[in-house]
Amino acid sequence: MTSLDLPAPGSTAACERADAARNREHLLVTARAMLAEGGVDGLTMDGLARAAGLGKGTIFRRFGSRAGLLRELLNDSEMTFQEGFFSGPPPLGPGAEPVERLVAFGRERLRLVTLQGDLLRSVEAEAEHRYSAPAHAASAMHVQMLLGQAGVDGDLQVLTLTLLSSLDAALVLYETRDLRIDLDRLADGWEDLVRRVARA
Repeated sequence: MTSLDLPAPGSTAACERADAARNREHLLVTARAMLAEGGVDGLTMDGLARAAGLGKGTIFRRFGSRAGLLRELLNDSEMTFQEGFFSGPPPLGPGAEPVERLVAFGRERLRLVTLQGDLLRSVEAEAEHRYSAPAHAASAMHVQMLLGQAGVDGDLQVLTLTLLSSLDAALVLYETRDLRIDLDRLADGWEDLVRRVARA
């Protein structure tokens, strides 16, 4: 081992880690293909094991559960979203006024829900601690910070959670699929809400 406790190149541990990384990527690619073909309900651990040609135990060791697998599938898009609002270009990222950043945050979140809504809804439903999950916590921290920068008075923690609840995947999917409210209308509604809160 090196001073960083990394396996030496060519060692058994290095080969095992490389195999594990390949298996993980193979499983995620296979799972994404299954999602595209059959949706979230069609993605089962048994089906993934068969499609990937790997043992079911390998999948459970890597992801822990179906919910863990779904969270991993969302991880890339969530990381990209977070990078956008933490360090991306304005108006989502730094450089724009706080209210404009809040508007852009909601619009981008709504866009993500329309692209990955069923997956997001499944993760939200299966996650035991969905509101304390890192992705939700990062969004809450960001929204609360922008509300403070915009000079909004009141209980910012409660206001933040109330605003974020309007972006929950289950609600957005109900609005778009059952009520037939299009994305532009929802995004305009988010902007109207944010601007009203900021003026209050």
